[in-house]
Amino acid sequence: MLVLNAVPFMKPLHMRSPVPQGRRHTLPASEFRSLSPEDAISVFEIEREAFISVSGECPLHLEEVRHFLTLCPELSLGWFEEGRLVAFIIGSLWDQERLTLDALTLHKPHGTTVHIHVLAVHRTFRQQGKGSILMWRYLQYLHCLPYVRRAVLMCEDFLVPFYQKSGFKVRGPSEITVGPLSFTEMFHPVWGHAFMRRNSGY
Repeated sequence: MLVLNAVPFMKPLHMRSPVPQGRRHTLPASEFRSLSPEDAISVFEIEREAFISVSGECPLHLEEVRHFLTLCPELSLGWFEEGRLVAFIIGSLWDQERLTLDALTLHKPHGTTVHIHVLAVHRTFRQQGKGSILMWRYLQYLHCLPYVRRAVLMCEDFLVPFYQKSGFKVRGPSEITVGPLSFTEMFHPVWGHAFMRRNSGY
């Protein structure tokens, strides 16, 4: 499992404040890490509550959550408070310019586009800015992956301003519909640091 302690926006181990003597430290107050199939039920419970009440549809069903957390756990990010999952993002790789129906269920290992399937926050922790913070950390992490060129997602119209605040741009109406729901496709350029170094002449 990939723990995001090595990426630039996390403090190096030697810079972290020592735990005071005499205090038993069991779980970090706040931890960001990639998810695993063992997290699937917690993920799905948060997702189901967040989406069913609003749109009546979940972006990913439980088996699809397990599917992506098995194939590409490194493209997920969970926010844990004292060991409890409070927010998460699940992504996979895609290899075409636009999202199609296949993008909802497939992971393309040689793709250079990260398709963000879902971002959800536990109901107890909403209206605290956690979704924006998690997306910022996720995008910073993607910048460290040399094979990633951009991130894409599709969302309902009322969520477009939220993603625009994170730097996403509108590409246009998505060709994907789910029942009566239609979506807007959005993208965010991402250039891995290793790719930039390799092509900068330095």
